[in-house]
Amino acid sequence: MKDKTSLVFTGDIGFDRYMYGKWDDKELISQEILDFLHSADHVITNVEGPIAEVPQNTTQSGVQQLLHTIDPAAVKVLKKMNSDIWNICNNHIMDAGEFGIESTLNIAKENGVQTIGAGMNIHEARKPVIINEAGGIGLFGVGYQRACRKADENKAGCYSWSDLDAIQQTINDIKKTCRWCVVVAHAGEEFTPLPSPYTRERYHKYLEMGADIVVGHHPHVPMNYETVGDKIIFYSLGNFIFDTDYQRSQYNTEFGLIVKLNFTEKEFSYEPMGLKILRGPEHIVKDELPPIFTDVQEEEFNLLSPLSAKMHIAATKRQMAYLKPQEFKNATEEKWKEHFSEPLRTGRVPGETLDFFILCPLAEKAEEGTWKQSKLEEVKKYILEQM
Repeated sequence: MKDKTSLVFTGDIGFDRYMYGKWDDKELISQEILDFLHSADHVITNVEGPIAEVPQNTTQSGVQQLLHTIDPAAVKVLKKMNSDIWNICNNHIMDAGEFGIESTLNIAKENGVQTIGAGMNIHEARKPVIINEAGGIGLFGVGYQRACRKADENKAGCYSWSDLDAIQQTINDIKKTCRWCVVVAHAGEEFTPLPSPYTRERYHKYLEMGADIVVGHHPHVPMNYETVGDKIIFYSLGNFIFDTDYQRSQYNTEFGLIVKLNFTEKEFSYEPMGLKILRGPEHIVKDELPPIFTDVQEEEFNLLSPLSAKMHIAATKRQMAYLKPQEFKNATEEKWKEHFSEPLRTGRVPGETLDFFILCPLAEKAEEGTWKQSKLEEVKKYILEQM
């Protein structure tokens, strides 16, 4: 067993829309980023959709445009990145049905890649990847409900982030033989700078259950991190290879992070690198770390979360105005209030996912102005710029 090892984690990867065909662009990923990826012993990527031979989605409007699949030709980019572990637990992995997830698993196997977070049944979905280095590292993936559709005994799908008893068992099993446990989580609200209170609570719960590190993605924007004693949570790494008109309607979706975790048997450290998607050529290049990538502790989180929730409400309004312009482009406050109270819009999984019965009252508290007491001036500025 190696005494030390390093793992790099990326954010969301998709190869449709503006990224379609970019697998043939030799300059897609800058050399600085490739060097950073290649400096690690393992690279863990979030493969945001099934890798399968299916027709390209060219729909330009409505929710149908949000279906994402990946042409198998794009695997050459993942290989160039040295990605040997794919997280496939996300809200798009079933966009081509069970055929798509089966194809992804087969292609992974053909390329000597291990997967986490999803499978043809719940047992495959829950199976961790064990790296016998630095005292042993166990990784597994979980995804939010309802969109990360759950696997079952005889049904393909994802490992639900809500199956806490099973997650506790997975952590316990990993800890029997491994020093380290990493939870890769696909969850949280899209386009928001700080996690919702229930997302933060859930990730803290994983640490309390025995995990050491949580690495998150799904929001499509970079978010803060949080040290918890000798443990850490990265709430969202943002986009890596991903660019759509839906995302361009929001702020900061062209920015992201990659994070290297360096492990020994006794401790770990982390090295982040900022990145930017240069729109036009669609090239991913090194950039400064986003201002939001800050250690936000509980006191600061409590001050800033109403402001973040208010910004999330604004982002949701932009989202709906983009998806349904005739209905929402000039919507009144009464219309928005009605929209946020619809059962299909809010409380999809009460207290866990897009629960505007929690988020709207929290956002209203921003008017009290207590967020002004926060000492994180760059974070405040970052959030206010997106209102």
